[in-house]
Amino acid sequence: MNNLENIVEQLKRNRVVAYPTEAVFGLGCNPNNESAVRALLKLKKRPEEKGLILIAPTKELLLPYIDENKLTAAHWQIFETPSERAITWVMPAKKAVPQYLTGQFDTIAVRLCCIPAVIDLCERTGFALTSTSCNLTGQEPCRTADEVKLQFGADFPVLEAETAGKTNPPEIRDIFTQHIFRQG
Repeated sequence: MNNLENIVEQLKRNRVVAYPTEAVFGLGCNPNNESAVRALLKLKKRPEEKGLILIAPTKELLLPYIDENKLTAAHWQIFETPSERAITWVMPAKKAVPQYLTGQFDTIAVRLCCIPAVIDLCERTGFALTSTSCNLTGQEPCRTADEVKLQFGADFPVLEAETAGKTNPPEIRDIFTQHIFRQG
């Protein structure tokens, strides 16, 4: 990861970057910066109403967004139990979480991510990352840094690292009902 520090600097400057996740590259930014998130939504041509996923290697980086008062110890155990496949959990959002993250919902989608690149980025920036598949509308999600450069241009900030090699994106589930919104 020879360009890690550059990507960290871009994130700290509230820029949108591409980074590897479990199956594909993700587009991400600082979720605490509205202009960065709006730039991501514009780049992706993603409607705000859909909301975004937040990922981090630790629960602590996600707690500012989750309404803990609505969760029991059993919910936390489900959330924190490692699984062979990555799972994004739809959880109750704190009232203060901005709509540009939650979309039309009173929930927030969050995932614990143990991909080395994500761990490095979050540890060095001190915040969770927004995560949406790295692709332009109508294009396949990028699975390599080279594919990111082909879709977004040679100068687009992309972390030179590999995905975890999974075939499918992470499953998305409701923490309360276990309803699957997206099969993994």
